[in-house]
Amino acid sequence: MAAADSPSAAFQRRDLCSRGIRLAGKMRSDVIDLLDTYVERQGLDASASVAAAVEGVPVAAAERWDEQTGTQRLLENLAAYRAFRALLAQMLEEQREQLGEADAALGRALAAVLLQVSAFSYHLEELLRLESHGPPSEERAASPPPPHLGLFERKLRGLGVLRELAQWAVRSARDLRQLAKSGPSSSSAPSPPESP
Repeated sequence: MAAADSPSAAFQRRDLCSRGIRLAGKMRSDVIDLLDTYVERQGLDASASVAAAVEGVPVAAAERWDEQTGTQRLLENLAAYRAFRALLAQMLEEQREQLGEADAALGRALAAVLLQVSAFSYHLEELLRLESHGPPSEERAASPPPPHLGLFERKLRGLGVLRELAQWAVRSARDLRQLAKSGPSSSSAPSPPESP
């Protein structure tokens, strides 16, 4: 019996998935709160279109989600959260340059979400190790340097990053629920569609 097929591995997978779902829920709640603060402090309209400002931001929508394996879902999540970690670090640096210590509350909130994203990335890496797949190296997941944007475009990009991160938190919880329901063998094979 392979390690990933043992009863203790199945229990550990369900436990990690359950904790991951709670982490994703907390992260989404905090990102929604941060979005409200960000919009207010940056002087933006909450309904502003950010389509042109989100190049390089991972999109949570997935084609053929129900055909993905558990491992594919974990790898996509990990790549996205690694990208968000870099994007949030960049936003935090830009916020400090733009406002200095004038808006410490926004900086603390950004730093807290950045910490949650880092912790969630680590959590996904643990799940991948349990599934007998090591996480891909950071170098492979590194994003290209950000384009040079003006102040307003950076604000819109930040809004887009936070909006998409909130969507990823929802998708991650859904992915982890699916992984927790599936058996060890289905983490590498597509799961059958759920019946209504």
